[in-house]
Amino acid sequence: MMDSMDDNHFATKPMLEETFYILSKKNTVYRVKLTEKGLCLQKENNGTIKTETIALCDIIGCRCMRSKRRSENNACACRPSSSRKNDPRVVDENSVDKDENDISAFLYIYAYVLKNCKVKSGQKRERMTITLRFRSFDKYDDNMKEAQKWRSAIKYLITSRYSPQISPGMSPTSGPFGSTVIDNKVFFIINPKSGVGKARDIFQQRVVPILTEADINYDIHVTRHAQDARNLVRSQDINQYGGGIVVVGGDGILFEVINGLLERLDWEPVIERIKLGIIPCGSGNGLAKAISYAYNEPHDHNPVLISTLNVVRGVAAPMDLVRVQTESQVYFSFLSIGWGLLSDIDVESERLRAIGSQRFTIWSVARLIGLRTYKGRLSFQRIPADRLPMSRNGSSSLLSRSISECVDVNSSIYPSNSFGDCLNLETSSEVTDCVMRRRDSFYSVASRRSTYLSAAGSSYQSLVEATGGSSPPRVYGPASRLPPLNQPLPSDSWEVISGEFVMVHAVYQSHIAADCYFAPDSRLSDGVIWLSVIKAGISRAHLLQFLLGLSTGTHVNIAQTEFIPVSAFRLEPLSNNSLITVDGERINDNLLQAEIIPGMANVLARRS
Repeated sequence: MMDSMDDNHFATKPMLEETFYILSKKNTVYRVKLTEKGLCLQKENNGTIKTETIALCDIIGCRCMRSKRRSENNACACRPSSSRKNDPRVVDENSVDKDENDISAFLYIYAYVLKNCKVKSGQKRERMTITLRFRSFDKYDDNMKEAQKWRSAIKYLITSRYSPQISPGMSPTSGPFGSTVIDNKVFFIINPKSGVGKARDIFQQRVVPILTEADINYDIHVTRHAQDARNLVRSQDINQYGGGIVVVGGDGILFEVINGLLERLDWEPVIERIKLGIIPCGSGNGLAKAISYAYNEPHDHNPVLISTLNVVRGVAAPMDLVRVQTESQVYFSFLSIGWGLLSDIDVESERLRAIGSQRFTIWSVARLIGLRTYKGRLSFQRIPADRLPMSRNGSSSLLSRSISECVDVNSSIYPSNSFGDCLNLETSSEVTDCVMRRRDSFYSVASRRSTYLSAAGSSYQSLVEATGGSSPPRVYGPASRLPPLNQPLPSDSWEVISGEFVMVHAVYQSHIAADCYFAPDSRLSDGVIWLSVIKAGISRAHLLQFLLGLSTGTHVNIAQTEFIPVSAFRLEPLSNNSLITVDGERINDNLLQAEIIPGMANVLARRS
């Protein structure tokens, strides 16, 4: 964020300081200081002094550049002119197109600062570029040395603030099995079929530029069929990716990755050390919203930007996983388990995937009109109220949450950035402007940042086809603490609800979709499964209120619905025509039991 700072803050002992000018504005001087808190800018104009700062946590990277050699074609009178006046035309410092006659060295500092939304309440993050032009010395080498000194200091501050989770460059260390770990190297797995099928374009156009600004080293893999990501992470050497494994797609592709990791013989050190991330390109995108909500980031305005900044920051945050045991297989889930109404909507609306998240709304109306009920038996271990973690408002009661606390907690407490989205400062007389950063070509095998692990087109097939009809690989992971499925549960510590149900939905994140605020008191790692239970007999009016309240969290107060905090449960459907989903993916078994494993995984989050 960019805050107005008092004199005491600016008086913090700086690591570096320099005076810059904007000569197009007479009598204007900027005194720039780099401190442990960020980049402080003191503007002096005709005796008026204004001080602001760009917080260190908002700076993602910086790079040194130099002037580009002008070609003769640029002087052609018929050549289209630039939309920006005085465009400096810079290149990388080692480029063959560098201008040997210009002694200037440029430092571009990239930040994403909080700004108040102009049209509606709330905040958003916007890109800001600060350009420092060094030309105080007579030689280019001396000016570049000064720019590099600032760059190194900024990188050092970012590293020391978030170490050991993030490193500004490639810092090789030894992995658990002798492999080389690169601290900031990220493995991106792109699902081109997620959502409306635009994951490739989103990655190239909106994610790659930010990775370039932050100097993130990465490899990518484009999935070719169902379970491709699962097979990949199970069999490949992934220990080198100190920056984490990030999926570009929906929650389903992350489900594949997590379960693939837990099918490895070395699952324990891998799941402990590998950080997981998600760039939302699916229909639901629940986890991406839950991570942003947990750390008060303004997600809704630009989900891809906020999620990419989570990856760039590279800080690990613990997240609960749920061990799900069925009659034939074991799964590990991070989002939800569903049976009944919401699962029917999720699975049956797949035929409308092309329209995006609106498919859920349309199918909700259809299922509300043709309401179904299912017979079953639900057993659970309730968590007593005195053992529940405190909610955000200091209470342990989910029902005590007010509607006002459901909106973005980033209220308008920060002033907007009065310096604009691009600040260009120099140590001499020429005025500079913003420069478009280089984007590595997503399609070029010569890209210096990307390694392509799959080049073929993607074609999706059934799980049976993908596995060749063979039995699924063994899933490892922590052993269950529950009795086997074919044995009875202890009656002294388990409660039972039997009869006809409209739905049972178990959730362990605050959101199960970007616009579905399902468990207001849930946190990423609190050891709680929230069971939403609706029995048969609920009126359609109350059920409609429940569905409408999912976007704001008010559904928890609807009559004839229950929200139960549990640590484990067993679901025994007695209707043959019902279906069960785990993280939005349909499973074939009807009987299951689940238990929470607190803090088992690590996700990439923007923690201050």
